[in-house]
Amino acid sequence: MSERAAIACLGAGRMARGIAVVFAYAGHPVTIVDVKARDAAGYARVEAEALAEVRQTLETLAAFGLFAAEDAGKLMARVSYVAENDAAEALQGAEVIFEGVPEVPELKREVFARVSKVAGPKPIIASTTSTILVDDLSPAVEHPERFLNAHWLNPAFLVPLVEVSPGVRTSALVTDSLRALLESIGKVPVVCDARPGYIVPRIQALAMNEAARMVEEGVASAEDIDKAIKYGFGVRFATLGMLEFIDWGGGDILFYASRYLSKALESDRYAAPEIVERNMAEGRIGFRTRKGFLDYEGLDLDAHRRVRLQAFVALLGHLGMARPPVLTD
Repeated sequence: MSERAAIACLGAGRMARGIAVVFAYAGHPVTIVDVKARDAAGYARVEAEALAEVRQTLETLAAFGLFAAEDAGKLMARVSYVAENDAAEALQGAEVIFEGVPEVPELKREVFARVSKVAGPKPIIASTTSTILVDDLSPAVEHPERFLNAHWLNPAFLVPLVEVSPGVRTSALVTDSLRALLESIGKVPVVCDARPGYIVPRIQALAMNEAARMVEEGVASAEDIDKAIKYGFGVRFATLGMLEFIDWGGGDILFYASRYLSKALESDRYAAPEIVERNMAEGRIGFRTRKGFLDYEGLDLDAHRRVRLQAFVALLGHLGMARPPVLTD
């Protein structure tokens, strides 16, 4: 893939606009391809809206100090808009095409069938769907070996993570190429199996539903629950990740806590999965046994803890919560 690969975004909505910002920021030419049928006035209106939002986002990022305000125009010049009927050149010249149309399988398949035919066999085509599995869409794509899902988290221009999900027919070279491209623009791609919910949506759906349930049950106010998430849940998992956090405290703690909560709250939703029980039986409980969900054999655990704690302190400092000690009585 070339250093400044041309990018096309299918759809003129929020996701396409966000991805356009990301690639323009990283030096790539980006074409927003409006795949919805409109009259001339409709295309003119949507073009103005889409480009105005891209410009506003870039100006906001400049105001946040990410780059000089006078450079926003230079970045904006890399973004263009075109109607699908006039998009053959942009599609055939793109090295990667990201689809961002509404979450309607039939609509996505129709768009993929049209666009993949016009684009020819060379461009990688990636859906940004958050709900539909890659293999449910790939039959509509000509040359499906170049097709996969790339789930961006909103706002796409800020959140580093992109969940890459190849299908059964996706070429490994395509997955590697897309991952390398995403890394080159500062994103953090993770590759996951084609399963409903990917990684983040699957975890966050459980957490969000539980937070809502606690409001419903009167456990705490919405304000205090959100405060607990920001200053407890959030900072810990931003530093350690979830599975290393289990290993840090010990998988046995999760095992016993899950058993207690399941009984106390009379709900199987707190029951530990079989892998937690299996890890317990095999002695894979984390730092104490040097093996858990991750492998710590040969690792200087004291040094590793210091690195993690240092990252924690740095995050608290960024949040304005790293207070100096009181040295006077």
